[in-house]
Amino acid sequence: MTRDVIVVGAGPVGLMMAGELRLAGADVVVYEKLPAPARESRGASLTRRAVESFDQRGLLARLGATEPADAHFGGVPIDLGLLEEDHSGARGVSQFRTERMLEDWAGGLGVPIRRGYEVTGLTQDTDGVEVTFDGPGGPGRDHARYLIGCDGGRSTVRKLTGIDFPGPEPTRGFYTADVTGIETRRRRIGENLPDGSMIMAMDLENGVTRVVAYERGTRPKDREALTYGELADAWQRLTGESIHHGQCRWISCFTDASRVAADYRRGRILLAGDATHVQPPAMAQGLSVGVQDAVNLGWKLAAVLAGHAPDTLLDTYHAERHPIGEQLARNARAAIELRLTGQEMAPLRAVLGEVLTHQDAATHLAGVLSGLGIRYDMGPGTHPLLGRRMPPQRELTRPDGTRTRVAELLHAARGVLIATDGADGTGSKAAQLAQDWADRIDIVTGTWSSGTSGPQAQAVLIRPDGYVAWTAPGSDSDLTDALTRWFGAPHPPARPL
Repeated sequence: MTRDVIVVGAGPVGLMMAGELRLAGADVVVYEKLPAPARESRGASLTRRAVESFDQRGLLARLGATEPADAHFGGVPIDLGLLEEDHSGARGVSQFRTERMLEDWAGGLGVPIRRGYEVTGLTQDTDGVEVTFDGPGGPGRDHARYLIGCDGGRSTVRKLTGIDFPGPEPTRGFYTADVTGIETRRRRIGENLPDGSMIMAMDLENGVTRVVAYERGTRPKDREALTYGELADAWQRLTGESIHHGQCRWISCFTDASRVAADYRRGRILLAGDATHVQPPAMAQGLSVGVQDAVNLGWKLAAVLAGHAPDTLLDTYHAERHPIGEQLARNARAAIELRLTGQEMAPLRAVLGEVLTHQDAATHLAGVLSGLGIRYDMGPGTHPLLGRRMPPQRELTRPDGTRTRVAELLHAARGVLIATDGADGTGSKAAQLAQDWADRIDIVTGTWSSGTSGPQAQAVLIRPDGYVAWTAPGSDSDLTDALTRWFGAPHPPARPL
């Protein structure tokens, strides 16, 4: 049997991808080489846009308690209180907790997650992709129409596909560990030391402290050879504090490498998450950007599989997400140099700190870090929201008087056309025209609730990933063009004989 999609990798990105596809009706399976879920948590926070992406699917409450995450660039704080909109992310969310939440969600949708299945080879042709694997029962083969590699920075899928992963070689090595039984001052955004060293300490759940230590001159080290004693020694040299008595639950070494895959798509094989972009975890963006990769690609691939949209829709995945990966790599390199170059960089840090007291500058850089500044090409137009994500907290009052947040309208991962009342009937006309796409989008009528702030429109077409594809007024293109571009050709209702 040829299934629709094989997703390789059961981390947060692979699970999010599988859930998105299954929510849209695709037949998908996840292959994971590890025999059991990993207990360690490389990621410990989420950006604002990742939080919103979970909210769009009704998943945010499943994560449990979080606390607001501060914003900084290379250790230079950004005062989020200056901004008109909340850009703060979520802190203290272990990757383990995120994975368990997503596994429960995807599993509840009927996605099989095959653990202990390691991909060893793949070939593709015009009909699909054949995968060879080593599994609990020995070697085997599987076939799918498409394959998505969500298998991390050392991606087997990327290597087997022959996709380049360019970037400078790493020059620095950072020690990180999750430790219990220690008391140390929290340094949630990290603390720069005068010589270019850096330390960080933040709370995870269950009394676990995440500690990070970079001692200037430390080179990349084999993570398998690193011991907790080495990290504790470095911590004591840098802070004067001893954490040798702590119980280490997990330890690793990461580097300052920042790379971006040359292609996010090669025929019927696609990549997402760390398979496409890696950067130092201290940037706290890799997992969040990967989740957004999944939310960008999932609905597009599902539309192609269902025959609603042409295969060329998948090209917009690379077009939209590759620049984000490049920006992430550039910013990571800049932030690391800013943070770890030492006192010779102090004047630049001071200047950046002054610049960030201005609202426009703070809004721009916070938007880059939070993901709220992303703007995709949706064609010409003047509306401020065109190409940007629709603020999920905005409320619509339905004809029956109920109030609904925009995020709730996206739970089904379908497109949404919001049509509101207007003197010239623009909203009603848009709703009538969109009926030919009613099998793929939800048409919602009402009025914007009192107290709703920010730019509005009589009609707004929102993609399943939450981005505004068309507005009236504000878009120079026709609604028919926008619907066809993102949701395929219309399906006119049957006419009576």
